[in-house]
Amino acid sequence: MRRSARSAKPRIPLRLRLRRNRGRLLRRLVIAFLLLVAALCAAAVVAYRLTGIPDPHPETVTQSTVFVDDKGSYLGRRGPVDRQEVPLSQVPRYVQDAVIAAENRTFRTDDGVSPRAIARAVLASLTGGEHQGGSTITQQYVKNALLSPEQSLSRKAREALIAIKLDRTRSKDEILAGYLNTVYFGRGSAGIEAAARNYFGVDTRELTVSQGAALAGIVNIPSYYEKAGSDPKVTATLRARWEWVLDAMAASGSITAKQRADAVFPAFRFYPPGATEGQRQYMIDVAAQEAADRLGITEDQLARGGYTVRTTFDLALQDATTEAVKDIKSGKGITLHTAVVGIVPGDGAVRLLYGGSDYARQPFNDAVGGAVEAGTALDPFVKFPLGAPLTALSKTPAPTPLKLASAYATVAANGMYAAPYTVTRITRDGRTVYTAHPDTRRVLDEKSAFLVSARMSKSYGDALPAVPTAQRAPETVFTAGAGGGITRRTVWSTRLDPRLALTTALFADRPGKKKNTTAPAQLPNDPPPTETATEATAQIWRLAATGTG
Repeated sequence: MRRSARSAKPRIPLRLRLRRNRGRLLRRLVIAFLLLVAALCAAAVVAYRLTGIPDPHPETVTQSTVFVDDKGSYLGRRGPVDRQEVPLSQVPRYVQDAVIAAENRTFRTDDGVSPRAIARAVLASLTGGEHQGGSTITQQYVKNALLSPEQSLSRKAREALIAIKLDRTRSKDEILAGYLNTVYFGRGSAGIEAAARNYFGVDTRELTVSQGAALAGIVNIPSYYEKAGSDPKVTATLRARWEWVLDAMAASGSITAKQRADAVFPAFRFYPPGATEGQRQYMIDVAAQEAADRLGITEDQLARGGYTVRTTFDLALQDATTEAVKDIKSGKGITLHTAVVGIVPGDGAVRLLYGGSDYARQPFNDAVGGAVEAGTALDPFVKFPLGAPLTALSKTPAPTPLKLASAYATVAANGMYAAPYTVTRITRDGRTVYTAHPDTRRVLDEKSAFLVSARMSKSYGDALPAVPTAQRAPETVFTAGAGGGITRRTVWSTRLDPRLALTTALFADRPGKKKNTTAPAQLPNDPPPTETATEATAQIWRLAATGTG
């Protein structure tokens, strides 16, 4: 049966139907997009709330222990990484501003992330392109100290979330302090304090504007820029970046136009360090053992503890001594050893400890552990009543240079023995945890001390009058040893006064009959060993007297 024309539905034109379908599809797409955005926002909120701020990696908070001399000059370090934390208050503001100018100029005002940098990183990950940097200082700190170095979208997303949360829960100063104490500067330096020492030989608080700008420029590619000062091409490249950092600082008002105009590209310490650095390890060995004993910890715990150990050593005098004895040569088939010790009489502070010329070749410390044949070195003490520890020392056929020097220092202190020590103070996180106190005791009465001194200087021969101590000569010079003439085996050369007791020991050995053993040997006679030792002692004494040390 046919439908009537009146009851049939009108046919909708195809163009209109397509337009309606497109409208429905567009509405559905918009709704889907909004739902997706809402879901992503909800997921981001949930992820943000569930994401905690992790503790720093143990290796990023491990600190080395630094050793300095009696004036605070850097001596060396012990520890798995070269790192020591410093509070932001010890980082000059212009150094902080230099790093901000080089790495993240919006650091003080941003939210901890750089959307543009994140977008570049996502695009690079999706397309397999080169790894992209450009993160904020906050993100760099999160990446370096809190997360693994893995390069993935999930890690990058977590980095951003933690950076945002860190920015909202920590002050900018706290974040900057964490960054400056963990970022790598090259030359094995983790953190600004180690970098200041390794590049310029100063503490962070002593950095100049120019030095701070140079360090800020290095952070970008530390493995390349660490050769600055040694490689002309690297130095020139860093100089251009240094100029760029200073220009940015001047533009932001961090430094004045005059400071910018007066800035001079800084001089860098040579890299890698030379042999002199290795020679200092003799002193560090002794000081590290003493510091660990004083704190009641192991040397490994000391090395990882972030301590600053101020020693008694005079680094300038130590380096001058190295120069003074460097030309003393060994003879054919023998090894010549030189040990030098300088002790403050009545106090015991060891100012000078030369244990050998090359720690890398001979880590054994001749000044502390070398048993050197005494010969006539102890003769001045014979027949005088001595208290401990000189009683035992006077009967020792081969004392160490350190112990013999402490005996001579007792004479210079009118009979007051002071136990030798090498550590004056130990600090950690700005707090003093140990302070040395001289351990002194009388082991020789004043009259006997004067007579021993007279014997040493051979002023009176065997007839020793009872002259008051106050009339003692201002300086005592004494030379002793074992063997005589061309058969001389050891030479001891000493000079002392109330200020310093200085002893030089010269001895030799040759390969023993058994493998890896040595036997005493005669000293070479050209030039005469006694002359060599006394001249070296006299030169070091003059250096100490004129303030070189």
